[in-house]
Amino acid sequence: MAEAGAPFSAYRTTVREEWLDYNGHMNDASYSVALSEANEVLLETLGLSAGYREEHQSSMFTVETHVRYLAECSRGQSLTASTVVVDADPRRLRLHTELLDDQGRPVATGETLYLHVDIGLGRVTELPADRLRAVEDLRAAHAALPRPAHLGLGVGAPRQRPREDTRQGAERG
Repeated sequence: MAEAGAPFSAYRTTVREEWLDYNGHMNDASYSVALSEANEVLLETLGLSAGYREEHQSSMFTVETHVRYLAECSRGQSLTASTVVVDADPRRLRLHTELLDDQGRPVATGETLYLHVDIGLGRVTELPADRLRAVEDLRAAHAALPRPAHLGLGVGAPRQRPREDTRQGAERG
């Protein structure tokens, strides 16, 4: 697992030919693939991956992801990931993953929310105690790590209250 006070950093990959766009750089969907693969390595470590689904007929479902694209990547470039458990409860797991180039510079970040779903029931359920304990242990190990300013902000401009339409004769509805 991860050491206390250190992000989970087991994922390593190389930018693949099929990940390139017509500009010769990694396309936007491929950043999401790499971030998803990195999170899957963490889920596997927590015992919440494919084997868990088979054994328990339950799985972690991705319900929301926010990706930030920070730098271009080229074919053959080495990438690693650094993941922090931001929050967790018996039904949810929220991760922040930073994709890094071979110099340790961030090329993308992904914030992902997972829900624990019982496949047979077709609804969100609580994690079994042993898996929740593993998640909680990692969350506790990550509790003191710094959180990026963009965490939880989502897409778009700063949030503002909608302006009221002040045009004369404007219909209100």
